[in-house]
Amino acid sequence: MSSTHFPRTDPVDGWHAPRGWTALGTVHVTEAAGSDALAARLADATRCGDTILLSGELGAGKTHLARAFIRHALGPGGATAEVPSPSFTLVQTYETDAGEIWHADLYRLGGPDEIVELGLDVAMDEARCLVEWPERMAPDWPDDAVLVRIEPDLDGPAESRLFTFWSRPDAPLAARLAPIWSEVTP
Repeated sequence: MSSTHFPRTDPVDGWHAPRGWTALGTVHVTEAAGSDALAARLADATRCGDTILLSGELGAGKTHLARAFIRHALGPGGATAEVPSPSFTLVQTYETDAGEIWHADLYRLGGPDEIVELGLDVAMDEARCLVEWPERMAPDWPDDAVLVRIEPDLDGPAESRLFTFWSRPDAPLAARLAPIWSEVTP
């Protein structure tokens, strides 16, 4: 797994993108159904070996987006599937027709070296991975990952969110996801 340097803090808002990564686009949604639709589009556009890093404060919507992604990827019957938060187990895995999905919540991770103990380093090469709190594994982010920074839209309704996509401009996953932020999403 290749990595990139990630500064952990920014004097303005406590978050800073990794060096060499750029904001590629932002999707604005005004309700939970819009987040679900975005998650479905992400699930359809990803394949094994893709990693999506989910960043945002507590309550921003990281787990909601991951659950909707997984339920969509599970196919028919997925809408009612139990998709627990991996807050305590750190990782949950799911088998789909398109391959395995790993959902990791690294909030309680002690340090980047625990990534290997979890097997997440291998999973990022072989499965579709959704990683909440990726800052905990810094600086070991896959170079070809896409980070989705989720923030509440303070000027919109309660469920209104801004999803900003960050990546290296030449990352293959970013190219496949580009239509998502290039079009209007509900």
